[in-house]
Amino acid sequence: MHRRAHQHPHSAGHFRRAAASITLCAALALTACSSSDDKDEAGDDAPSATRTSAAPADPKDTARTEAIVAYGAYWHEMEKLYADPTGKSARLDRYAASAALINAEADARDAHDRGRVYTGGVILTDQTVTKVDVFGKIPHAIVSSCLDISQWRRVDAETKKPVALPANRLTKYRILSTVEKYPDGWRVTRDEPQGKSC
Repeated sequence: MHRRAHQHPHSAGHFRRAAASITLCAALALTACSSSDDKDEAGDDAPSATRTSAAPADPKDTARTEAIVAYGAYWHEMEKLYADPTGKSARLDRYAASAALINAEADARDAHDRGRVYTGGVILTDQTVTKVDVFGKIPHAIVSSCLDISQWRRVDAETKKPVALPANRLTKYRILSTVEKYPDGWRVTRDEPQGKSC
């Protein structure tokens, strides 16, 4: 066929056939491109529809998570409060309010007035939210945890020597804490040791 094209280079029939062939190819190519573009557009739309169909977070699950995080931060600030004789390095008010804040600050101040500080820290385990209310006047949660204070030692502020404590005291016990949602975050408002080892 290649040779025949050279044998009849000026054939009108050849040009008509070639033109028709080019037109057909162009039409087919246009259809193919159009079809491909349609598929691409549909492909772009599909993930978008999937992204928007995600279910919103359960407010109770969010409250549980935030309450436990705030409770852990509360004890971190408690460690700082009791370790500093001036009481100035801690910001317990960011994570505590009401009775929990008043009692902790009073107890720490009493220890410091006696020349005592606490070293080491507490260990929190088995933290669970036993109750949560996100629709009440003050959203709140009850956090149950096992509090281990065996490594949180009361020592003399100057000598750093341990101060004697009752031998029969519980050093690892169950505690229930109320955590309430304030306008600027969650706050521990009450601690209730259960008097049971864990």
